[in-house]
Amino acid sequence: MQRTGMARLKYACDMDKSVLLNNFEARGWVPVSPDDDWNFYWANVQSIRNVFSIDSGYRLTDDQVINHFPNHVELTRKDLMVKNIKRYRKDLEKEGSPLAEKDENGRFIHLDFIPLTFMLPADYNLFVEEFRKNPNTTWIMKPCGKARGIGIFLVNKLSQLKKWSRDSKTNNFTPPTSKDTYVISKYIDNPLLIGGKKFDLRLYVLVTSFRPLKCYMYRLGFARFCTVKYNASVNELDNMFVHLTNVSIQKQGEDYNAVHGGKWTVQNLRLFLEGTRGKEVTDRLFDEINWQTVHSLKAVSGNISNDRHCFECYGYDYIVDDNLKPWLIEVNASPSLTSTTSSDRIMKYRLMNDLINIVIPLDRCPMSDGTKYHRKNI
Repeated sequence: MQRTGMARLKYACDMDKSVLLNNFEARGWVPVSPDDDWNFYWANVQSIRNVFSIDSGYRLTDDQVINHFPNHVELTRKDLMVKNIKRYRKDLEKEGSPLAEKDENGRFIHLDFIPLTFMLPADYNLFVEEFRKNPNTTWIMKPCGKARGIGIFLVNKLSQLKKWSRDSKTNNFTPPTSKDTYVISKYIDNPLLIGGKKFDLRLYVLVTSFRPLKCYMYRLGFARFCTVKYNASVNELDNMFVHLTNVSIQKQGEDYNAVHGGKWTVQNLRLFLEGTRGKEVTDRLFDEINWQTVHSLKAVSGNISNDRHCFECYGYDYIVDDNLKPWLIEVNASPSLTSTTSSDRIMKYRLMNDLINIVIPLDRCPMSDGTKYHRKNI
């Protein structure tokens, strides 16, 4: 493919990230302020609120695209994601869909892909009831409105939740704000280990439309490893270097390796699993991840404001257990574009390049003389 002209798209960008800016510059795009007329805007979440605010009176024109849907939080806020997936399963059950089939234990056969989760404080009594059925279970607490592992901790005793309780005798809580709400999920305590260490998968999913659903899974995701070997002992519940794979946490540790950043490419992970567990089960694992991704998007497709000017690059986080079953942990609206290693930078540059080519194909790019790019095979 050869570019036969130079498009003069105007871009605005809220982030000073080389993987973004280098892509824009390579295309000959012109930087402008978000307050000026732009064709492509890579905005932060606060700017999205302003753009789509009723008070702003802003209307996107035909030649503008922006990197978030107005209410993307339906999938990316931890509590809303769980709520929407639970509702989706219930709706399918009511319809008598075979997708909602359950086993003899009442578990969904095809849609059991998020750990058992409760909202706190709203579901506290339901959580206590479940906790008492299996009192030796470990749970993980996460604040709904935070990212990068901030505010996460593990609990295995009800007494550890007292700080949220206004009155431990009646188990009542003070009225929460959105910042105070937490999700508490059953901890995946049998993670697949490689070299004795826990890891999770970060996969990138581009959505260009929710109705009809159009999504793309990027092939170049990666596995993020903990720096300390996994230990399920209750004495290690406070050691986040054992339990949380977030790079922002792991790079603070003594054992962090800045050369490879504690990461494997998805291709290397796949090769390892094919060699150690077999190709058939490895293929099944990645097919299951694709299945779960599609159904998580379908779960919110009716709620998302499907604006044709919008697209979204989600960062999906999965944990694989030792039965090679994937679990969807969370979905990030603004996956990090910071590069921790040289291979990280190359991968994220390619991610942005491919994303832009899908969102704004070459044959749709306006040129400075009002004509368009055309594709030319070589």
